Amino acid sequence: MNPFTRTGAGLLRPAMAKAGYGVWLATATLGRLPHLRRRFRALLDYTYLAGVRTTPVVLMVGFFVGMIVSLQVGIELARFGQQESIGLLVAVTMAREMAPFVTCIILAASVASSMAAELGTMKVQDEVTALEVLSVDVVSFLVLPRVLALTLAAPLLTLFADVVGILGGGVIAVTQLHLDFSGYLHNAREALKTTGELIPLPEDLYVGLLKSTVFGFTIAVVGCAAGLQTSGGARGVGETTRAAVRTSIILIIIFNFFLGKALHS
Repeated sequence: MNPFTRTGAGLLRPAMAKAGYGVWLATATLGRLPHLRRRFRALLDYTYLAGVRTTPVVLMVGFFVGMIVSLQVGIELARFGQQESIGLLVAVTMAREMAPFVTCIILAASVASSMAAELGTMKVQDEVTALEVLSVDVVSFLVLPRVLALTLAAPLLTLFADVVGILGGGVIAVTQLHLDFSGYLHNAREALKTTGELIPLPEDLYVGLLKSTVFGFTIAVVGCAAGLQTSGGARGVGETTRAAVRTSIILIIIFNFFLGKALHS
């Protein structure tokens, strides 16, 4: 092979192997859903870690994101005398795009990294090998509760981000754009009033919740897959943690585009 072919093969083969392992792990995790009754206690523990302990950060970031959207869009709308529409735009933007995106970026940075580091440490210390020697189903025991916990926590946190983001936008609407808060909330409610044909929920709201569910599942699978493929001791754990966060964020951006195109086409 020439140098370019050799370099490409060296880069693509490890990447494809990791991607294939991630797809296998996602499929295997879904196949272990009947084991959930035995993992219910672990599910509660990881839901607390992934959801409750991340809530303050999500609320703070969501509030300021709503303020930023309201301020930047409101300034432009005020030039045309349309600042009364800011409630509609903030509600739709938060529910459809910003809340699921920002929430899952936070989860990727905090939860995916912790999953990768925890499982990676277990891997390099041969704890995972010991479980396999004892005939313990590693996917059911270690992966299933983590993946399901983050898949459930992501849409709930997104819903909280929706609420505080709209409230944050209302603060800017009142203090900077000099609008009435009740009128702002009325426009926000009107924006989210249209329900979908299949699901009797506001369409923009459940689109965002569906996105965050997919993102949460992806983040957890990437974190667990990276951890279970760790090698090279403490240095390998650090590299695995960085790779898990990087891959999670890239997949969130890619999936956000394709889900948005599919759900709004």
